[in-house]
Parts: sequence; structure tokens; C-alpha cells
Amino acid sequence: MKIASIVGARPQFIKCAPVSRELRKEHEEVLVHTGQHYDHGMSEVFFEELRIPKPDYNLGIGSGTHGRQTGAMLGAIEDVLEKEMPDVVLVYGDTNSTLAGALAAAKLHIPVAHVEAGLRSFDRRMPEEVNRVLTDHASDLLFCPTETAVANLAAEGVTKGVFLVGDVMLDAMNYNRGIAEERSRILEDIGVEPGDYLVVTVHRPSNTDSPEKMAAILGALGEADRSVVFPVHPRTRKYLAGYGLLTKMSENVRLIEPLGYLDMIRLIGHAEKILTDSGGVQKEAYMLGVPCITLRENTEWVETVEAGWNVLVGAGRERIVDAVRHFSPGARQKEIFGTGNASVLIGKILSK
Repeated sequence: MKIASIVGARPQFIKCAPVSRELRKEHEEVLVHTGQHYDHGMSEVFFEELRIPKPDYNLGIGSGTHGRQTGAMLGAIEDVLEKEMPDVVLVYGDTNSTLAGALAAAKLHIPVAHVEAGLRSFDRRMPEEVNRVLTDHASDLLFCPTETAVANLAAEGVTKGVFLVGDVMLDAMNYNRGIAEERSRILEDIGVEPGDYLVVTVHRPSNTDSPEKMAAILGALGEADRSVVFPVHPRTRKYLAGYGLLTKMSENVRLIEPLGYLDMIRLIGHAEKILTDSGGVQKEAYMLGVPCITLRENTEWVETVEAGWNVLVGAGRERIVDAVRHFSPGARQKEIFGTGNASVLIGKILSK
């Protein structure tokens, strides 16, 4: 069987790695990189560290408005699919690359399989939410990471081709955590001690496009009374510079370049707490047993909040400071993302 896998952004590279390893045991995989994330720190380093095969196609789409980027991807992916004519197209997550891959396949009457189906934040202002909903309704096989995701699809009338497989990011975490502890020197390189620092990531437009929200977040970090490590997304750095906030950074906040996967999971794994607006980092924090403070008013990973390991605070300075000082999980973790064999289950289902 020939499978075309569409990826384009950091979280998709991580999800693709364990699935690709499994698929290539029995099938032919054509790997298509849209180029949505294109600089070394956000793209190439992940292929190198995660040992993902070099993409068969790199479409080089790059950045742009949502409509222009998705449209350019749609045309370029269609050309690849017409040439390769795969038996199924595999898409991941909720980016513009995901939606473009699903639409291109659906219009060519090629079955679509969606890894991480059924997630909902119920906030249509988020472009990711629109991508999730449309991709799910264009898909033939829907691989859900949690029971909540299955229920979300059922509420929308989607029950055929739905499979609860667990989360492929747990597969990736289990495979790479020991490697990260062995190879990564990130804590030593930046001079922090385990359990004595915070990690923050901010990249969503709902935060970065607002000078007031970014000033509030940075102000709260300045009140944290501990070291803060801030791997800065290129887009976020551009906005911080434009707002004049780079020169007003508190001394306890250390900006660093984006990290590869191994460095990032070691950095998160030894942090006191994580502050983020990323869905993937919320999950990684939970899997690594680190409390998460989410800089949003909603999340697609409601299970982490219900389990008591994630708190939603938005971008309000006082709420962030209070969570940094007082938030602490009140219960032991539950097994909400499966057992780490999602990739094997996906491979078996596709084979059938």
C-alpha cells in the first residue's frame, strides 16, 4: 500500500516519527513537507533528531496569511497526489498543512486518515479549530487520542471510521525521553538547576498579535521570583521587537532560540512549571508530570484540566502570577493518552 503523509509544522514532525517507523515496516510511504515551518530550528533539526526519513517532497510554501498559505498548499499537494496516486493520505493535527492535505485528497477521491481527530476547543476564532472541524468532516478514518475526542465526533454525527488509538505523541515521548536525558546538555548550557526554573512558550496569534497581552505575560514573568527560560518562536520574536518589549525584558527572563525536540523535552521535564499557549506543550507537560499553566481561556486538551494538572489563566497578569505562585496539582495523574502503542494500532487499522 502506498501512503502519502502530509506534514509541515513542528508538532507534526513529532507525531509523524513513530507512525512513519511503523508504516515503513510493511508499506510504501511518500513523505510530503509543505514547508509551513521552514527554518532549521523549527524544521530540519526535528527530522535529524527524530530520525525521520528525508521528505520525498518539500513544497517550500513558507509563511503567509491563512488563506494564501492554505491555497498555495492545496495546489502544490494536489500536484503531488496526482503524480503519486497513493491509496490513502495521512494528515496530522490542526495546521493549515492538515486542512490542505485533507482537501486535496478528498477532491481527488483519495481516502483521508486524520491522526489526532476529534479535538475541540469550541472556539471558532482559533484557526486551528476551523482546521480540525473541516479536516474531520473530510476524513474517512479518524484516529482519536482520547475518549473525549470520540465523544466530540459523535456529537457532530461522525461515528463511521472512528478509532480510539491513544496519542502518538506519547509514543514519541516514550521512545525519545531516555535519549534526551542521555544526549541533551540544555540545562548545563543555559545554567539552570532541575526544579528551579519555569519554561514559557508563546506563539498563538491571540496572544502575539496583542501588545497588551504580551506586555501582561512578560510582566507576570518578571514577578515570578525565579528563572524563566523562554524559547522564542521566530514570529513571536518579531512581534516582541515591534512592540519594543525586547529591551524591557526582566533580568530573570532568559530568551533563547527555538529548541530541538530532545532539548525541549529535557528542559520541560525538569522544570518547576510550564507556561504555554501551545496545545502540544500542554500534552508534553502532562506526559512528563510537570504542572502546566495555559495562557489561553480554552483548550482542546480538556482532560489535562479535569485531571488537575493544567490551569487556564488567559493573558491576565494577576491570574498568571497567582498560578505561578500557588497552582499545584491536587491529584495523581490518570492514563488519559493511552499506553504508548497508538502508532502500532494506526498501522494495523490502515493495513486492514
